[in-house]
Amino acid sequence: MIHERVDAANAGTNPTVICRVRSGWAVLGDVQFLPGYCLLLPDPVVGSLNDLPPDQRGQYLIDMAAIGDAILRCTDAYRVNYSILGNTEAALHAHIFARYRDEPDERRRGPAWFYYGQTDDMKPFSEARDRPLMNALRDALIESGHAVDATAG
Repeated sequence: MIHERVDAANAGTNPTVICRVRSGWAVLGDVQFLPGYCLLLPDPVVGSLNDLPPDQRGQYLIDMAAIGDAILRCTDAYRVNYSILGNTEAALHAHIFARYRDEPDERRRGPAWFYYGQTDDMKPFSEARDRPLMNALRDALIESGHAVDATAG
């Protein structure tokens, strides 16, 4: 699935693309169970962070943090959680979660994954609803010098 999403990003047909960054693509999550949930998809796709050469590993992590900075700037999030798992989808991708002070305590104190499938706030990606945030995130990444293709999205 990661390969397909990167191929679609390169073809200009992935509607969740925020923008291109040096190591890959910043995209909005398919489900916005926490508003501003993003992913970083590497381009080219590799199996894991360890499959990247050391300089590319560093760039991937810098880009991941830059997306987190943009989330903090563009939402009411008070912190960002980062997750690179690769257990189900054996291709590198980072989950970047906005976290909010008004989350219920039992969820705010645990991993963002505790939300998935357990809340009425499971909002599937909607171009109409999500585009303003995606544009704001893209603009923040441009301003910080992390976007390399400002025309995407």
